[in-house]
Amino acid sequence: MSEFKSVKVSHGGNGWGGPLTITPTPDRPYVMSVTLGGIHPVAQKIAELTGAQAHDQFKDPIDTDKACVAVIDCAGVARCGTYPKMGIPTINTKPGSPSGPLAQYITEDIFTSDVSPECVIASDSSAPLTSQAPVSQVESEETTKENVHEKIAEARAENDAKRGSSFMDIVSKIGTSVGHFISVIYQAARDTINDVIKNILPFMAFVSVLIGIINYTGFANVLANVLTPLAGSLPGMIAIGLFCSIPFLSPLICPGAIIASVLSVLIGDQIASGAIPANFALPGFFAVNCQVGSDFAPVGMTLMEAKPETIEIGYPAFLFGKLITSPVQIIFAYLMSFGL
Repeated sequence: MSEFKSVKVSHGGNGWGGPLTITPTPDRPYVMSVTLGGIHPVAQKIAELTGAQAHDQFKDPIDTDKACVAVIDCAGVARCGTYPKMGIPTINTKPGSPSGPLAQYITEDIFTSDVSPECVIASDSSAPLTSQAPVSQVESEETTKENVHEKIAEARAENDAKRGSSFMDIVSKIGTSVGHFISVIYQAARDTINDVIKNILPFMAFVSVLIGIINYTGFANVLANVLTPLAGSLPGMIAIGLFCSIPFLSPLICPGAIIASVLSVLIGDQIASGAIPANFALPGFFAVNCQVGSDFAPVGMTLMEAKPETIEIGYPAFLFGKLITSPVQIIFAYLMSFGL
């Protein structure tokens, strides 16, 4: 009998997907917590009920193939689909449904969201969760299809070589090429529209409502009075950039780009009103975006199949690197903005 027990994880009131049955195995004994602020309570409860070991993937990364489940706190971008793509059951502590560039991998049998510790209960089932089978099956089917297409293409090439060149062959090749080009453009257009509807428009609506609330409550004026003295000079811009790129702070203010969006709009309003010179628009843009990528760096290195040791060393180096390069890029943007 296995030393591990199973748990059932359901989504919360505003969540999606699941329920998932999580059962660690000797080959996958870890509950991987990919959340800011240490091991999340959801990951800790799953570890306690199953007998697995909760692991902070940011602090001490492990090989993802040793994780029976990944607990994330993603607002709906790449992290939501990164681990489902690898076949790892994924639990998002924030509400949301399939979105982002990897949305096609987010399915109900491997992903659930808006999960709190109360959503995790002990399960009577002791059968391990075979979450990687569907992914492997899909990859096998895709490989088979690719082989079939390759054989068909080879057969056509042989027939073309036997028949030799002719006017109809040339017309056929042109028609085939045009048809392939049109299909690629059509698929790209469809993917673009889906991305705009699922990701860009909801975020634009959210930021618009947030900015409306800030302006209505008068908080915008207070924040503008604080920012105007800073945003109106090069040292002030550098101070904003250094603040946004502090290693322990940048991962917290980065998710969703909400802080950067609000600051960009407020500084833009001050430039439009004449309180800040127009030539500070470019350095201001770099100043409020110094934290970009701070929360995604470990996930990005995971996507690149980096080793745990690489992630462990590379992530702090990335954060401190941004702290060093932020003033440099602001100064460079200031020099490039002369004449605006």
